[in-house]
Amino acid sequence: MRFHVLGPVRMEQRTPSAAKPRIVLATLLVQSNNVVSTHSLIDELWGMEPPRTAATTLQVYVSQLRKALVDAGDDRQPLLTRPPGYVIQVRPDELDLAVFESLRTRGRAAYERRDYEAASRLLGESLALWSGPALSGIPHGPSLETNAIRLNELRTEVLEQRIAADLLLGHHQELIGELMALVHEFPMRETLHAHLMVALYRSGRESDALQTYHRARRTLIDELGVEPGPTLTRLLDRVLAADPGLAWHDAPVRESGTGAAAPAAGPKEAAPPHRLPPVTAHFTGRTEELARGRRFLAAGGAATDRVLAISGRPGVGKTSLAVQLAHSAEGFADGKVQIGLRNAAGAAVPAPAAMAMLLRRLWADGADAAGPLPAGTEELGELLHRHTRGRELLLVLDDVVSESQVRPLLASVPDSMVVLTGRRTLAALDHVQHLVLDVLSPQEARRLLVDAGGPRMAQDPAAVAELARLCGRLPLALRVAAGSLTARPHWTAGALAKRLADERTRLSALTLGDLDVRSGLLAAYQDVGKPERAAFRLLGLAPLPDFRLWTAAALLGLDPPQAERRLESLVRAHLLEARQQTGARTPVHYGFHSLLRSLALEILAEGPASVVPEATDRLGRACVELARRADALLTPGRDRLAASDGLPVAGPPGLSPLAWFRSEAGGLLDVARQTHAAGLWRLTYALASAMSGYYEACARWDDWQSCHDLALDAARRAEDVTAEAVVVRSLGDLAWQRRRYDRAIGCYRRAGRLFARQGDRIGAGRCSCGEADVLFGRGKVAEAGKHYARALAAGRAEGDARGAADALRGLAFVALCEGRAGDARELFAECADVAAAGGDERWHAYARRTAALVAANGDASWARLEVRPGVWLLDPSLG
Repeated sequence: MRFHVLGPVRMEQRTPSAAKPRIVLATLLVQSNNVVSTHSLIDELWGMEPPRTAATTLQVYVSQLRKALVDAGDDRQPLLTRPPGYVIQVRPDELDLAVFESLRTRGRAAYERRDYEAASRLLGESLALWSGPALSGIPHGPSLETNAIRLNELRTEVLEQRIAADLLLGHHQELIGELMALVHEFPMRETLHAHLMVALYRSGRESDALQTYHRARRTLIDELGVEPGPTLTRLLDRVLAADPGLAWHDAPVRESGTGAAAPAAGPKEAAPPHRLPPVTAHFTGRTEELARGRRFLAAGGAATDRVLAISGRPGVGKTSLAVQLAHSAEGFADGKVQIGLRNAAGAAVPAPAAMAMLLRRLWADGADAAGPLPAGTEELGELLHRHTRGRELLLVLDDVVSESQVRPLLASVPDSMVVLTGRRTLAALDHVQHLVLDVLSPQEARRLLVDAGGPRMAQDPAAVAELARLCGRLPLALRVAAGSLTARPHWTAGALAKRLADERTRLSALTLGDLDVRSGLLAAYQDVGKPERAAFRLLGLAPLPDFRLWTAAALLGLDPPQAERRLESLVRAHLLEARQQTGARTPVHYGFHSLLRSLALEILAEGPASVVPEATDRLGRACVELARRADALLTPGRDRLAASDGLPVAGPPGLSPLAWFRSEAGGLLDVARQTHAAGLWRLTYALASAMSGYYEACARWDDWQSCHDLALDAARRAEDVTAEAVVVRSLGDLAWQRRRYDRAIGCYRRAGRLFARQGDRIGAGRCSCGEADVLFGRGKVAEAGKHYARALAAGRAEGDARGAADALRGLAFVALCEGRAGDARELFAECADVAAAGGDERWHAYARRTAALVAANGDASWARLEVRPGVWLLDPSLG
């Protein structure tokens, strides 16, 4: 089966006659072998107002396409369902677009190595694949319209390069008719006008060449209000001066700045090479980075360092900054040249090939006149050194993969200033200044969206701010988002933000033509080793917003030193961030950029089903162990599950317990959600129980409620009566703190019954104490005293220091309220002794300071005292 998109969209046999199945086919083909989300296909078919049955109707179109493929006799079914959408799998020779791209790449490579006959042939073959405008014959939605524009532009660029090759081969007379037709069809393309001027001049038609220039100038002024660019202007000067270098010579040639040809000459005779790509449209921000780069280049090697290495995560704008910097740099009279150090497949260009590429870009005289370049690194280095020595050159080496790739090249150009870009920080290189790019500031991100997205973007500042957040302020993602809005005149910025809101489909939505955020991020992921890739995937499960080394060790199932090595490898590859924590004893936390985390979770979901539950279990166990260590110091004896469920309890966590909980509380709640979602019931309620003391001490009411709602559901699903009782009692404490007294009493009584059913007198006694607190708070002092007394009896009988101390505290307040200040002091003193014996410093200190206040203020002081550590009650009669 063969497929065609370079012209009318069709299959070789049995193309569907209806337009909408062909729209689906075209959308899948332009992204062949990649998953196209259902959302994208629905957008393409119906835009912003899809019918209610859009998903079902799309399935019908897919079914029709599959039937057409089978009827066409294909021995396999290339159209497959792959979450979150569909993918059509085609071999490179089955799709005209893939063949075109292959021929185009080979033709460009031939042109670069001066094999103009091969370049003309290969580029001509690529153009012969076209049968009309790309993706024609069907209505275009936003994606198809973008791709059609891109492909038609590529076709014209290939045509221009094929003509340049033909001019260098001396086919100027044969090209005149074709070029006249082309400048009529594309009157704004200055390159075509320049080619026509060269062809006419070489054919002895100097006056026609001059008329061509003036016609192009009038068109540009009339249509755009601009003068011709430097290419046409310089070419006019050469024609007027009858420059002999403009004539064709039947000898080795080099490409000139106009697409014409000139005799081979040494570098001192050639025009300085300025081979930089254009600056990025709507380049935004980076003021500080540009200033630093300009200061570095202005020094001109006066300092030891002569290489500026720009690194950062994929999509952060490393190449854009390097190109902007190179264009704006002053000096470098002998030229500015950029080369890319990855091939079309994304693999590293070997050092010798990179050196040869740079030599050709610099028009080295030995390379031009003497045929093929030497193959050895040493010989290439000598040649490169000879032709850069003493010259003021700025070299941009883009997308460097490793130090070993560029070390021989850098050694060969000691007199040149060099700007490197790469995903990794090339720390092993000498004499280098490093510039690590981060995402844009919030203000810069919003400005980029508005500048690139146009007036509709500017109309909704709130949506712009949300888009900046959803894109993680990553320049590539921001440009794709802005371009998506520009390509869809029926969308609003708010509608686009809603489409990006779902983390599971965000990367699929951030695609526009050949700009694909996922592909850029995925390339960085594939660059690292297998162990790092596995770590990257699993760390997507780490709690937000960041995590510490112990979390990574648990998720990865490694000891801390091994886990740290994995983390640091990912940080060097800019797949992970190391975040400094001011004032913390453990200063470094780790975290993902939001889009990289989306990628990690997306890849993880494609792996074996057992991986996520196993990693979640390891993380949950580590969280329970550390939370219990901290809780045993902060609120000794409170966690009733710690002694009953067999999960580990060990020594302290390293920080003070309160500081540790404050640092980790958000992540622990996130882990509780993960363990609950994974069906790890025991871990869910064990973690909640270990957190409850911190929640009470720091008045984290909402988190307490959320965590214990999950825990209660987990305990009931596990049919663990003791766990259910512990969680319900803790929810009673929360209700009491919130002054929801009826709910609190209901929780305490239910928990007490559950404890009694299990024969747990300690638990039942603590419930009595909790109910007494509610009664006391509502002014029922005598009734509260009876419940405190029962709780004290249970605590003493069972050796429960925490329960006994709590009951003594309550009885002291009853005595104080009844005017028995002396009894209250004795009860507080006994409470302090019991708390000290149980190792609870917090309660011990509380009981001692409260006893001292009672001694100082007498029986009128109770209304100004803490009823529990950190909990104040102004007047019990108020309820």
